[in-house]
Amino acid sequence: MEYSEFWEQIFKKNTEVNAFYSDYWKHYSDFGNWQFWVVLALLIIPLLVLCFTIDRKRIFELFFFGYTVHILWTYIDIALGRSGYFVHKYFLTPILPNAANMTASVLPVGFLLVFQYCTNKQKNFYLYTIILSACFAFAFASIEQYMGFVEFRKGMNQFYLFLIDLGIVFISYWFTKFILKIKKG
Repeated sequence: MEYSEFWEQIFKKNTEVNAFYSDYWKHYSDFGNWQFWVVLALLIIPLLVLCFTIDRKRIFELFFFGYTVHILWTYIDIALGRSGYFVHKYFLTPILPNAANMTASVLPVGFLLVFQYCTNKQKNFYLYTIILSACFAFAFASIEQYMGFVEFRKGMNQFYLFLIDLGIVFISYWFTKFILKIKKG
């Protein structure tokens, strides 16, 4: 198959997949389904909590950290979803990444608040991150799986989510510290 033929097939298959996602969303994940409202609440509630708890003196540092967690988790989740390892079955809209509520709100806000607490109170960030990651991976993801919101496939499990959480948050932490060091000159 030639270059242009590959791309024509990719466009055709992509259009078909997008149509399947839209049809699925209309039947099982739109406004008329209770799962949609849970997903929406998981997007909005953490952001509202953040509005009232953020340390406004350090807002750019904290948001940089949270944004880094968000971006890294979004890319990892897209890769896991596309390769069929970790599937989110309910989502806000078929055009956004399926786990937008988790990767744009729940996870970044949770870890941002831990980062804020630990740096304000001189607590061990690594220990608190391990605890929160364990809660997200072993408790929250298990509840999501039980309720049918996510599906683990191809050997993926909560332990791998735990490790991914740690990797993403530690990288975000080190990157934030590096940027702060550069800023201070």
